[in-house]
Amino acid sequence: MSDIQIVKLDQGGANARILARQAKADFRRVEAASLKMPSRFTSADGKRLFVRMFNSLQLNAHFISVIARTRLDHDEIGQVEAAMRTQMETVTENLNKAIDGAEALFKVNGITSVATYDTVPLDLQVGVLSSSGRRFLEVLIKLDQLMPLLQTLEIHEVISPQQVDIERAGLKRQVRDVSNGARNFAMGLRRRMNALGGRDDVDGAAGSGTTEATAAPGGAIGETAVVAAEDAELAVVDRSEAVQVGG
Repeated sequence: MSDIQIVKLDQGGANARILARQAKADFRRVEAASLKMPSRFTSADGKRLFVRMFNSLQLNAHFISVIARTRLDHDEIGQVEAAMRTQMETVTENLNKAIDGAEALFKVNGITSVATYDTVPLDLQVGVLSSSGRRFLEVLIKLDQLMPLLQTLEIHEVISPQQVDIERAGLKRQVRDVSNGARNFAMGLRRRMNALGGRDDVDGAAGSGTTEATAAPGGAIGETAVVAAEDAELAVVDRSEAVQVGG
C-alpha cells in the first residue's frame, strides 16, 4: 500500500521545459581547459538562473580575461576582473546572511525538516573555465539552497508569502546583476578593442601610403578581423541575455 500514488509526479518534464529555453552558447572558439564539477539544482529558481546565465557569464569572463588581455592594458583588465570579483563576493555574503537567518528562524521555531521538491533535480557535470565561473557557480548553488528554506518558513507561517517574494526577488536580481555586469564589461572592452583596431588601420595607411601594407598578415586588418570574429562569438551571449529579459 505504501507504493500507491494519489498524485502525478514530475518525471523530468520540468527540467526539459527549462532546458528548452536555454540559448545555445558557442564554446567552439574557447580553447581553455575546464574543471569538471558535479552540480545539482533542485529549485525552479536555481535551475532557471543557472540555465540562462552561467554559460553567458563564462563566455564573457573568458573574453575579458583571455581575449581582451591580448590587446588591452593588463591593468585595465585587472580592474575589470577585480570589480567582477567584488560584486560576486557581495552577493555571496548576502546569500550567506540569508541562509544563516533562515536557519536561525528554524531553530527558534523548532522546525527540524526542510521542504523538498517533487520535481526531478537538475544534475549536471559543469565545465568551469575560470575562477569567475567557479565563483558564479557557487553563487547559484547558494541561491538554490536558500529557496526551500524560505518556502519551509512560509509553510510554517514564520514569514509571510509577501516577505518570501521580496527576499527571493531581491536576491535573484543581485545574481542577474552579476551576469549582466560581466556582459557589460565585455561589451565595453570589445568597443575599446575595435577602436584600437580602427586607429591601427589609419596609422598603417598613413605610414605606408598603400593599402597592401594594412592588409598584410598580422597587420591591423588582420587584428580587426580577429575582433570581428570574437564579436560574432559573443553575439550568442547577447541573445542569451535577451531571452533572459524576455523570460
